[in-house]
Amino acid sequence: MWISGTLIAVLTSAVILHFLKQLWSHKNYPPGPLRLPIIGSVWRILINFSLDTFIKLAKQYGNVYTIWAGSLPVVVMSGFEAVKEATINHSADFDERPVSPFFEAFGKQKGIILSNGHTWRQQRKFGLVTLRKLGLGKKGIEHQIEEEAHQLAQTFADAKGQPVDAMLLITNCVTNVICALTFGQRFSVGDEEFHKLRDALFDLVNFSGTLFHVLYDLFPWLLKHLPGPHKKGIAGRDFIASFARKEIQKHKVHKATHEPQDFTDYYLLQIDKNKRDPNSTYNEENLVQCIVDLFAAGTETTTTTLNWALLMMANYPDVQEKVQKEIDDIFGSSAMFSYQDRKKVPYTNAVIHEIQRFKYILLFGVPRQCSKDVNLFGFFIPKGATVITDLRSVLLDPKHWEKPHEFNPNHFLDKDGNFVEREAFLPFGAGARVCLGEQLARIEIFIIFTRLLRTFTFRPPEGMKKIKEEPVVRLTTPPYPYKICAIPRNSGS
Repeated sequence: MWISGTLIAVLTSAVILHFLKQLWSHKNYPPGPLRLPIIGSVWRILINFSLDTFIKLAKQYGNVYTIWAGSLPVVVMSGFEAVKEATINHSADFDERPVSPFFEAFGKQKGIILSNGHTWRQQRKFGLVTLRKLGLGKKGIEHQIEEEAHQLAQTFADAKGQPVDAMLLITNCVTNVICALTFGQRFSVGDEEFHKLRDALFDLVNFSGTLFHVLYDLFPWLLKHLPGPHKKGIAGRDFIASFARKEIQKHKVHKATHEPQDFTDYYLLQIDKNKRDPNSTYNEENLVQCIVDLFAAGTETTTTTLNWALLMMANYPDVQEKVQKEIDDIFGSSAMFSYQDRKKVPYTNAVIHEIQRFKYILLFGVPRQCSKDVNLFGFFIPKGATVITDLRSVLLDPKHWEKPHEFNPNHFLDKDGNFVEREAFLPFGAGARVCLGEQLARIEIFIIFTRLLRTFTFRPPEGMKKIKEEPVVRLTTPPYPYKICAIPRNSGS
């Protein structure tokens, strides 16, 4: 008994001494919540977690602070100055992605979003060049977006002003834009495989950023053997990959003898061109992951932005009316207008930007990883540390926005009503890892939003003064499910 007690005391003392030694060796790291053995300081986030948790932590510990995920440091950059310093002034130092258990299961270190090094550079460069090619000409992606916007407007019209689930309708629209971009075709909303694809995307996104996501990264060896939403999330990713492989095989069977028409065509051509290059990363597995990335990053984010846009128009009828008047005055009876036409409608453009700022659709930017030891604002950030850019804090930074917690389109207008670009408007991130699909998202949001506002007036269902504006808090922050009435404007209502 005495020996056992002594052994326990010695082991406990050794653990405490080791822990204290670690604390001392990390004394130059940015400050943060109390770090505990095994779990680190994650406890501070999990207790009473909310949309403002990270902003509150910044007020307590400063704009650069550390949260320990077990024994791994996670450095959070809060506010415009800190995020700019990390992503722009030190862009090359923070251009890697962490290889966490969930990121490994999702990205497998391939594709664009979660790859690193030579693979990332080749895949990202190809993605940028190809998206630019697909955006040109009458057959370009803008034409496809116009077609989907038309289909969406028709679906709203079919409801004849009755309450409908806007999220479902918008999801179908945006998912088909990505289908057109990657596979060169749209799918009927009644198609069973299309339904499965949409549901798989929902399962993947619904898991990301949740408590189970955190637990999966902390205890992957345990969670892999337990049921839960993490299983559905990873299964969702695998279904999208399987869907992509089937479409790739169709493209290979009916190989284009003409100019490539979609992302898959261009990628297969790139594989052929680089067959003899030993350093090439162009292969079918990277193509599959690139497609998964395009769906994962290109559907939920744009869908959520548009979902917030309609909700905000219903809740702010005076803003909606001003947007409609400007669209009517500028475009009249013109059948279609393009993304370039945004310069003609400064108020509408300002409203879209303010929706993206005020109802930012991510909890924070996709995590990065420090590629070497860096000193930032007098703090030591070690190589391998995970870095989170709190983009929400940038979009709510009181130093850069006159009324950060109010919905105010004037944030993007000068005294003469001209549209003004704002340096602190960073919903797509900044630096080397800025969102690949930024331009695509901007085009989608503008064309779909203006088409819908030109055709309908959006209102809360009868008997409801306003639709609930509090978001669901996970990695993405959509509104709670709601219904909305799309009243045709030619009805005189």
